[in-house]
Amino acid sequence: MSASSVSVSPPAKRSGYASGARILSIGIATTGVVTFAYFALAAHALTPAQYTHISLLWSIMFVIVSVIYRPIEQLLSRTIAERRARGQVSGGAHLRIALLIQGAFALTFLAVALAFREPLQEDVFDGSSALYWILVFGVLAYAASYFARGFLAGHQRFALYGALVFLEATSRLCFALVVVVGLAAGESAVALGMAAAPLVSLVVVPLAFARRDPPTNVEAVKTTEGGLTLRHGARFALSVFAVMIAEQTLLNAAVLTVEGTSNDAALAGVVFSVLLIARAPLQLFQAVQGSLLPHLAGLQATAGNAEFRRAIRVTVLASGGFGLLVGLGLFAIGPEVVGAVFDIQRDLVRGGLALVGFGMGLHLVAGTLNQAALAREQAPAAAAMWLTSAAAFVAFMLSPLVDDQLLRAETGYFGATALLCVLLGTLYRREA
Repeated sequence: MSASSVSVSPPAKRSGYASGARILSIGIATTGVVTFAYFALAAHALTPAQYTHISLLWSIMFVIVSVIYRPIEQLLSRTIAERRARGQVSGGAHLRIALLIQGAFALTFLAVALAFREPLQEDVFDGSSALYWILVFGVLAYAASYFARGFLAGHQRFALYGALVFLEATSRLCFALVVVVGLAAGESAVALGMAAAPLVSLVVVPLAFARRDPPTNVEAVKTTEGGLTLRHGARFALSVFAVMIAEQTLLNAAVLTVEGTSNDAALAGVVFSVLLIARAPLQLFQAVQGSLLPHLAGLQATAGNAEFRRAIRVTVLASGGFGLLVGLGLFAIGPEVVGAVFDIQRDLVRGGLALVGFGMGLHLVAGTLNQAALAREQAPAAAAMWLTSAAAFVAFMLSPLVDDQLLRAETGYFGATALLCVLLGTLYRREA
């Protein structure tokens, strides 16, 4: 890619990050609560073994969709934001490249899922063909949802982004609700919401084309890109692909390792419920991530280094402070609240729950530093650091260092996120 100086008109006021994060926070905060309610209702409506199936289906599905589709969301968001920052008219080439990569990921998943149907259906879902096909159709449906998220984020249509994810969570909740009130029964009825939700959420997409998106004028542009190429897009997407694998490992490896090694059929569901404490705020953090990456990409394109560092500093302090408060709250009342909400019939360790809260805060800090790395074209280095931390977590979960597997998951999650923050902090301090 070649670089050349660009002469453009005076800068427009940059309020996209603050206003975008504010708007998305409302929608995704509500989404997090609704998702929490979905699993709370499922836990009360189903037997412990059935709830474990729902937990496993969710874990597997969202490992897959986050790993194979979030890279395209991030690629679209970053690329569109850069073009807008340079005042370039949005073209279709970058959309076609992103769609090509997205399609390749989706078809690869379908081929693998069909090839491994028997072990998935018989070993993971205990012979349930319904849960298997819900997994397949749900993952394919999310391809459109994540493509739409990247498009909306890049164009700073944050209200529509928030509406999309909220509608998705609400429609999924309805399936658990009908089981609770007795209009339907069984784990398949609850699980069906996971496949239907991403399709229902797409009803907001046509609203994105209701008004034209004027280019954003800027004062000082570092370089003018010749356009997104397939090679550059694939390099970025594969790096984010690795980051997503690592992040989902931190959130789900404990559930899978416990399911595979414990004689207690309900323990994996308990581990999942406890780590949901971390997952729900991380879902809320998508509001920040959704607006932060396009904001940082625009600043990186326009030499806004001081504001770049300020955005990172403010977000890191807010994330770390939130994690500290959650951890202290879990230490004070965590066992009583978590046990009641998820109907957990076993003692929960206060210190272990607090570690999950602190680890969640560190996870949010790491996510912020990761967005800085993506904006600075440091995606491959960031990916290596995420994979290192995830590998350390899996090794710890398979070790006998902590006898209690629930406490092992809580301790391991905190340690892995702390390691990740140190590594990404070192990367952030390097010169871009």
